[in-house]
Amino acid sequence: MLLVATALPLLGASAAASAALRPADKSNAAVQPPPVIPPWGIPGTWNLVLNADFTDSTLDTQLWRPGWFGTGTTQAISQFEIDCYKSSNATVVPSDMLDLSVTAKPSHCEGKRQPYTAAVVSTNPYDGRPSGGFQYRYGVAEARIYLPAYKGVVADWPLFISLGQHWPQDGENDVMEGLSGKVCFHFHSPGHISGPKNNLGGCDAAVHPGWNTLASYWKPGSVTYYYNGVKTAEFTDGITSAPMYLVLADTVPDWWSHSAIADTMKVAFVRVWQPTGAKAARAGYEYSF
Repeated sequence: MLLVATALPLLGASAAASAALRPADKSNAAVQPPPVIPPWGIPGTWNLVLNADFTDSTLDTQLWRPGWFGTGTTQAISQFEIDCYKSSNATVVPSDMLDLSVTAKPSHCEGKRQPYTAAVVSTNPYDGRPSGGFQYRYGVAEARIYLPAYKGVVADWPLFISLGQHWPQDGENDVMEGLSGKVCFHFHSPGHISGPKNNLGGCDAAVHPGWNTLASYWKPGSVTYYYNGVKTAEFTDGITSAPMYLVLADTVPDWWSHSAIADTMKVAFVRVWQPTGAKAARAGYEYSF
């Protein structure tokens, strides 16, 4: 996601996988409940510091907030969206997953009428909530996500990203975003916002709509992306070090609005892993709820 429209508030704080779980799957079948397996394809010895598997009957609002710096109907993250977010478009369904839905219903926010209504949840502890949330510095962020399709490519603008409190100084890690039908990854920071020479990122043509496991390993001085257990890209320039919080969204871009359909991005789990041992602690790995 190239531009965050909201001015963020100041910060106060491998193992082999089950074949049934890991590969991309174009079915809409439930993923029941996923076993906790170390991050797919990423070597190391790990502590699981966040395990959100959406097995409760409702969204855990101590961790996730549905809406962008508010609840009900809220503004979009980016100025390049043609929607507002509605809390009721983010639901936990009986099949043990999170549904983030785009609906072809007009919405109104920031004094403007938009043609679509979309969904977002985030873990920002400093978005005005009285307590809760989650943020982390360094580690593997991994999610199992169903990407909806439009004529065989990814529909709309689905997102799995993490953000620092001050954009872009504190960074933006786009673990996955659907851009014009492709599945892409980017790391934004000062000097690496946009343009072919400045953009840290790309797209993976091997990833298609359906179920995929998408991850990034962010560590001091580098970020590496893994899609379905395969290393996709690594960057070692412009990598920030401030803590980040997690964001999941299904939204509609203004540059590719012909792809906008009533659809649902589904999330089976979100996990954050950090390496074990004193060396990791000395390197600055940390997390907080």
